[in-house]
Amino acid sequence: MTDSAQEDQAPVDEASIATPTDTPPEFPPPAPPSLSVGVIGNCSFSALVDQRARIVWCCLPRFDGEPIFNALLDPSENASAWAIELEDFATSEQAYEHNTAVLRTRLYDSKGQGIEITDFAPRFWSRSRYFRPLSIVRRVRPIAGAPRVRIALDPRFQWGQVQPTTTRGSNHIRYVGPDTTLRLNTDAPISHVLSRQPFVMARDYNFILGADETLTDGIADTARHFEQETLTYWRTWSKRLAIPFEWQEAVIRAAITLKMSLYEDTGAIVAAMTTSIPEAPGSQRNWDYRFCWLRDAFFVVRALNSLSEVGTMEDYLRWLTNVVVGSRGEHIQPLYGIGLERHLPEAVLDFLPGYRGMGPVRVGNQAQEHFQHDVYGNIVLGAAQAFHDRRLLRPAGQAEFPHLEAVGEQAIRVYGTPDAGMWELRTRARVHTSSALMSWAACDRLAKIARAIGRADRAAYWHGHAARMREEILAKSWSEERQAFAESFGGNELDASILLMVEVGLIDARDPRFISTVDAMEKALCDGPYMRRYEAADDFGKPETAFNICTFWRIDALAKIGRRAEARQIFETMLAARNPLGLLSEDTHPVTGEMWGNFPQTYSMVGIINAAVRLSAPWDSAI
Repeated sequence: MTDSAQEDQAPVDEASIATPTDTPPEFPPPAPPSLSVGVIGNCSFSALVDQRARIVWCCLPRFDGEPIFNALLDPSENASAWAIELEDFATSEQAYEHNTAVLRTRLYDSKGQGIEITDFAPRFWSRSRYFRPLSIVRRVRPIAGAPRVRIALDPRFQWGQVQPTTTRGSNHIRYVGPDTTLRLNTDAPISHVLSRQPFVMARDYNFILGADETLTDGIADTARHFEQETLTYWRTWSKRLAIPFEWQEAVIRAAITLKMSLYEDTGAIVAAMTTSIPEAPGSQRNWDYRFCWLRDAFFVVRALNSLSEVGTMEDYLRWLTNVVVGSRGEHIQPLYGIGLERHLPEAVLDFLPGYRGMGPVRVGNQAQEHFQHDVYGNIVLGAAQAFHDRRLLRPAGQAEFPHLEAVGEQAIRVYGTPDAGMWELRTRARVHTSSALMSWAACDRLAKIARAIGRADRAAYWHGHAARMREEILAKSWSEERQAFAESFGGNELDASILLMVEVGLIDARDPRFISTVDAMEKALCDGPYMRRYEAADDFGKPETAFNICTFWRIDALAKIGRRAEARQIFETMLAARNPLGLLSEDTHPVTGEMWGNFPQTYSMVGIINAAVRLSAPWDSAI
């Protein structure tokens, strides 16, 4: 049976279902906000699930939308979340179904009675397209004894400020907001869900929360079908990855997480799924990362390409082409909205306490106003493989080359001029070495593309610019005082982004100047195995935590200069820094080892893949 769209929708008296002010002692309070959470998603949206199966963050209808669950940023009793609570809770365990984005959480009480909660966002091939509805599916089953549970479903709108009006049907509840209506289809007792009345789980129950639409099949049948098809999709996707021999589980989990960061509707890739998780405790370094940075997206595409997963690149190139063509050969922002929005005004939401009470909570990002000259190189680098890879359904060629050349011309124009740099410094402009490096990379790759498509004249043109830039970068960024390449032309301060010189091929890793640079950085930027971004103070003082991607750049550099054993040791340290589900945020505290910064950070997950591919023993060593 299914619910009818015309079914009586009588409003529910909110007072009659209000949450009691005194939590019954048999149900413990929610776990405090933490980054020990899992991610579910389907390339349309995502949600974060904590270790007790409480959904603490979910934005709809897009990654950058308003959260319907915001408990990650609101530790108060007013937080919105979705919990399936076990009476007399004692312990929990959590794991992904092997090689998938389907998450299973088991909760046990003090008597050993337990339930299993399966969480996922449906994604599979259907009717000649990927089916990826804006729906969270939760399947709950008893696994031991006769456990008693309570359903605490509390969606909110407008960043938690607006409680929905609630109506009910025989097998559904509607949560009506100012602009959005959510519908919960469930075969659990509706009265118990509305009243949060504890009840004994005598059988399996299913919950599907999403758009205000009726189901075409029964609730249990739909949930079961969605789970089976979603498991099949992710297992098939993972099976096709060309993974390294060592650290396979870590690589697959990183790859799945990167895939979930794709907004498939447009091809954009979000840098992270959260906003305003501080980079360090109480630091005020709280930013909104739910947008597409051209720099971050390039690294994601490159990492997945290294595993022979080129579908994400093809999707991203749709988005990138729109950015390039829309720029008309002029300035390109470092980031855009996932729907190509240019205007992303930054605002502070004073009414939200923030992660663990550490505000501010920011929405939007001022970096959209910045001039970051590395963007042009990142565009060319992100698109270059499409001109060489014959596997692609839509390989790039003569028609696309003029648009990419326009980006290269802009790279030439801004080369050697001050900018905010890749770290988006808000009050300081310099001629950053990393920005000049990416201008060189744009010209170098354009020369290679021109040769590949038979344009010898353009290859010579771009090679000439690349040769000139390379000579100047190596001369002007070298600091005799530090015996290292500095973060800016004529400067003396060190910056981890200089390690990208080898990554993009400007200099050989065995060059004595690069080896000396690595040595200098280890003295100035490293706290044991961890590496900070830069040594100079910025708008908020000196960085306190290590920036994970910088540590991974160090791992790569050490491997390339012959210090492979050290690189492997540091990599193992970074793997140990992940949360219990194998995910990483942006930063790691070098003393406590705790994760900080937005989550999950694509940069960090990229680092796992790159390091494993670089350091793994070959497959034939064990076969």
